[in-house]
Amino acid sequence: MARWLVTGAAGMLAHDLLPRLADAGHDVTALHRADLDVTDAQACEAAVESHDVVANLAAWTAVDDAETREAEAFAVNAVGPANLAVACARTQARLVHVSTDYVFSGDATTPYAVDAPIAPRSAYGRTKAAGEWAVLAHCPSALVVRTAWLYGAGGSNFAATMARLAGERKTLAVVDDQQGQPTWTVDLADALVRLVDADAPGGIWHGTGSGETTWFDFARAIFEELGLDPERVTPTTTDAFPRPAPRPAYSVLGHERWSAAGLEPLANWREALRRAAPTVLRTS
Repeated sequence: MARWLVTGAAGMLAHDLLPRLADAGHDVTALHRADLDVTDAQACEAAVESHDVVANLAAWTAVDDAETREAEAFAVNAVGPANLAVACARTQARLVHVSTDYVFSGDATTPYAVDAPIAPRSAYGRTKAAGEWAVLAHCPSALVVRTAWLYGAGGSNFAATMARLAGERKTLAVVDDQQGQPTWTVDLADALVRLVDADAPGGIWHGTGSGETTWFDFARAIFEELGLDPERVTPTTTDAFPRPAPRPAYSVLGHERWSAAGLEPLANWREALRRAAPTVLRTS
């Protein structure tokens, strides 16, 4: 079995990756932010030593805060991954780095391919794009896995918020002009392990739920899983909820590389929600 190092071990994705690795019999070192400052190159080098695989889940994910704190976000999202990539290249550990759909402008009309030009519109997107570049520049064998619309039982997220608000409000207005792919952390965690186990080629991969939907239809599906009337969810526009950081209007990612490598992409988002509902949509 492999020796895995997981950074950002207190996060929502780690909540499902760590038990997945344990069930497979891997030897896992789980480091929280207090355990490892990824912006410290020497600390990263020491942490990576003697590990076969490094899953970098550490990230600045406060999208709106990054607009006024871009330097801090850059340190975590770009400098940190660069430090880990340098350490992995030196020890020949396999690096798995999680990135985001925010590296794209969001003005496409068909799914983004892994080699589509990036054009981030937010500070968060810029810092994550820089992290992708740094990882692959220092460690070309790394797996950079972009994900989006992530939800799970291990942290705050849209699905859990909708379930909570369903019990507090008669109706909910949800934006219907942003298109994307809800992604369950359990499915993404499994996908990361499958990529490593398959010795998949390095480079960019898209790890999002298959199919596509809007936040509005995602919310309606959540109500359906709760046995509630989906008509309680009403559509609205992004302009009705202005935020500091622009949101991609279209962030559907293509999965062609999975089939080309003989691997199954993540499951359809609606089927995944059905499986996730008993744990993610609990309101008590």
